[in-house]
Amino acid sequence: MLEERYCPHCGAKLESWVGPPESGWDEILVCNNNECTFYRNSQKDIRCKDEDNSLGCRYAENPDNGYSSFNLLSYYK
Repeated sequence: MLEERYCPHCGAKLESWVGPPESGWDEILVCNNNECTFYRNSQKDIRCKDEDNSLGCRYAENPDNGYSSFNLLSYYK
């Protein structure tokens, strides 16, 4: 069982998500809060993307790697 973790940007509880087989991830933890400042500001941080591209990043942690954090590419809503 994974420990309970919270997003350092908005305080929301991170939710469990199982990555697709080709990702190499097992279960990861993701902030799914659409109001999170990390997520809301992420669209402008992605370089070399089309203007009309709706990609952003969510805060995520990998329990298999000591809960190290990373940016999970996501569709921006």
